[in-house]
Amino acid sequence: METKTVFKYFTIVNHEKEEEYLRSMHKDGWKLKKVSGFCMYHFEKCEPEDVIYRLDYNREGIRHKSEYTKMFEDCGWEYLQDYVGYSYFRKAAAEADGEDEIFCDDESKLEMLKRVFRRRIILLLIIFLCLLLPGFIRTLYCREYFDTALMGIVMIMYLVLFASFTGKYRKVRGKR
Repeated sequence: METKTVFKYFTIVNHEKEEEYLRSMHKDGWKLKKVSGFCMYHFEKCEPEDVIYRLDYNREGIRHKSEYTKMFEDCGWEYLQDYVGYSYFRKAAAEADGEDEIFCDDESKLEMLKRVFRRRIILLLIIFLCLLLPGFIRTLYCREYFDTALMGIVMIMYLVLFASFTGKYRKVRGKR
């Protein structure tokens, strides 16, 4: 069987883009076998088909894997694997009957985004405050302008990422 491995990086807030990417690969005749290492996607040649991929971030579900995956299987979703806290599922679009979400309502989707936010973004914010902010303040007092500019760029990039996630979080929360 023909296989290929692709390096593709998605941020934690772009799980929908990752789902779209996996769907387009399947339409092109490459079904996902697994994700491993650092963002390495392993595909297997298949007949091109419209298959919907969905990701769920639920550490509690992973702890109770048999019940968790059974719940999705009962709704027609094939469980693929867990990778960095996300569980991967897929279903043929023809079987979706217009319902291609693994979440039955906006409240469930909001809960997943809250779990991602609590586990990932807050941890990054703590690391940022503990490591980068003191360095930025030090470079200001030492008049090291190149270092200050570099630290400022890193801080701005981080804040843009944080703002984009919280904006997405508010957008979903506003649908309720």
